[in-house]
Amino acid sequence: MKAEHRLIFLLTVAYRRLQRAIDQETAAHDLTSAQAGVLFSLGRNDGALIGDVSQALDIVPSAMSGLADRMERAGLVKRRRDGEDGRSQRLYLTAAGKKLKRAARSVPEALLCRLGLPMQELARVRGELKRLFELTKEKAS
Repeated sequence: MKAEHRLIFLLTVAYRRLQRAIDQETAAHDLTSAQAGVLFSLGRNDGALIGDVSQALDIVPSAMSGLADRMERAGLVKRRRDGEDGRSQRLYLTAAGKKLKRAARSVPEALLCRLGLPMQELARVRGELKRLFELTKEKAS
């Protein structure tokens, strides 16, 4: 197998394994990983446009709309029309959403503990993945 194919294989398998582990951790809080992503994104930018949250999480707009619908029905977020553009909607965390976001903060730490990576190694891996992330973002545009 060519080295570049092996890299893609390793990234894909690692992603699937990490996603399953994240799903297990978020399920303990009655959340999906996508919902946790929205909570964390709104925790940094409450009242963000739905499209901006979609872009930040790399979710297609149609999937983001359905996710926002489910989260609104669950009482985690509230939609409001944008004051400047009535066609756009903003998402706001509800009290229940803020509480769940605080509880879900333990998910990344719990996952890292399960992995057992030393912090120095984790920082190196994060740096390399961030570089790959930026390279793929540039090429995908």
